[in-house]
Amino acid sequence: MQIIKENQYTPLGTGRYARDPFLVIEEVSKVYPSKTGASTVLDRVNLTVYEGEFICLIGHSGCGKTTLLNMVSGFNQPTSGEVRLQTKRVTEPGPDRMMVFQNYSLLPWMTAFDNVYLAIDAVYQNKSKADKRAIALEHLAMVGLTEAADKKPSQLSGGMKQRVAIARALAIRPQVLILDEPFGALDAITKEELQEELLQIWRDHQVTVLMITHDIDEALFLADRLVMMTNGPSATIGEVLDIPFARPRNRARIMEDPKYYQLRNHVLDYLYRKEAHME
Repeated sequence: MQIIKENQYTPLGTGRYARDPFLVIEEVSKVYPSKTGASTVLDRVNLTVYEGEFICLIGHSGCGKTTLLNMVSGFNQPTSGEVRLQTKRVTEPGPDRMMVFQNYSLLPWMTAFDNVYLAIDAVYQNKSKADKRAIALEHLAMVGLTEAADKKPSQLSGGMKQRVAIARALAIRPQVLILDEPFGALDAITKEELQEELLQIWRDHQVTVLMITHDIDEALFLADRLVMMTNGPSATIGEVLDIPFARPRNRARIMEDPKYYQLRNHVLDYLYRKEAHME
């Protein structure tokens, strides 16, 4: 098992990662004012992400994971420090960074197709209607929802709604896909199916992924690196684990690998002993 300090990580020179940093989170802190004084949510967070990486973040509730990814997405701004994507400072949301939430965030009066098409239409205004329609159908097909294109969210299962949300995000062709516990509300079988689909989509699109999860097994199956947060307030990155399993990944083979249980036990120890919530 390899615990990586942030400045020690080097991407694979001949693999899918570029050597130059792609996304840089540098000395990022977030402080909110309150009646009792300033409340520091994040304190001097540093993380370098390389193009094409799949990064999972894990930590107890309230440790600032969502706050951090909101700053990557541009929905929120650091109090100090900065986020840079390909050397350009992130100051606002943009189509190069798309976010998928746990609660799907679909427009209930629109069909699955229309939800995807609306996003494409907003970003690619110069494309023809036929081209935008083709992109929407392509991405619905990619997540296995061709037959459900004309259904509204109320007619879809939770897993199908999340597939629509993923299709909508990827149809924009973002450089970074940001996932905030996308499978947290799903049953175990559907969750595993979507994990497999997400890995296939990630390979096909060659997109960089940042994903929040509370599921250790999910993180070990999906991620290249697992970023473990300390507890809040004043949370930061405690450890970064390199996940050594070869790709493409096979769930059964991974779960037979002794390193899987070594890593799993290390994360459990970190979360429930080293970073246990103190009453």
